[in-house]
Amino acid sequence: MTLDELQQLIDRMYSRKDQARGVEGTFMWLMEEIGELAAALRESPKEEIAKEFADVLAWLATIANVAGINLTEAVQMKYGQGCPGCHKMICVCADSEKP
Repeated sequence: MTLDELQQLIDRMYSRKDQARGVEGTFMWLMEEIGELAAALRESPKEEIAKEFADVLAWLATIANVAGINLTEAVQMKYGQGCPGCHKMICVCADSEKP
């Protein structure tokens, strides 16, 4: 499944609820799922961790839909030409930097 297909799937399943909730409400759900992923990474079996990654990705797609952002285009714009910091395809930024 591509990012575009994920956004379309989420839009088809949840767009009515997502639009009503808005960006702020949707962001709060995304943050809750990130917390669940953090907890799962510490102590859960791989299958449960995978489900939490899926939840985070789905909520990220949801908030992108509500905000009118195409994730494929956003990722291509930011990372398609290499690291945003050093502009290389294999990052050479110092470990202390946030690429």
